[in-house]
Amino acid sequence: MRKKLQDYLPPVLLKTYEFPLLCKTEQPEFDRLNAAATAVLDAQFVTTAGERGIARYEKIFKITPMDTDTLAERRFKVLAKINAQLPFSVRRLRQQLETLCGADGYKLELDGGKYTLTVKVALTAKRNQQAVEELLADIVPANMVCTTSLLYNQHADLTRFTHAQLALLTHFEIREEVLPDGE
Repeated sequence: MRKKLQDYLPPVLLKTYEFPLLCKTEQPEFDRLNAAATAVLDAQFVTTAGERGIARYEKIFKITPMDTDTLAERRFKVLAKINAQLPFSVRRLRQQLETLCGADGYKLELDGGKYTLTVKVALTAKRNQQAVEELLADIVPANMVCTTSLLYNQHADLTRFTHAQLALLTHFEIREEVLPDGE
């Protein structure tokens, strides 16, 4: 608690033996009550909910957390489930994917003639691939074939760079600096 119980007493009562002693013994109970009230208030919002609050949200939305998930990742999955609002447009889907994976964290390909939707998740956001799959399962119409995969650099993506630019991104240049000639 910010303020101690005996700070609420008038100075006359602090001169007695009983009231300061009573405040001292009751202080831990009030501190626990304050902590419990704060935990209840924090559980009202996903971003501040603790372990117990997130477990409650997971039960409500039927989310099964993995053993390796951190509290932040569990919050992320709950928020992804809450933010799945129907009906969806491609623009809204792009907004959701940008929220989950970042602006450059995904690639969306839609072929309306073949009823296919392909989402490629960047390697930097690969921990969110399962959340993306669950989001797509909830919002993509049943008559569309939806696939997700990881987005790797391909030769076509790298052709715009010169050899010197690519060399800066490889480990070979670093290796030449570290190892003496002949090794």
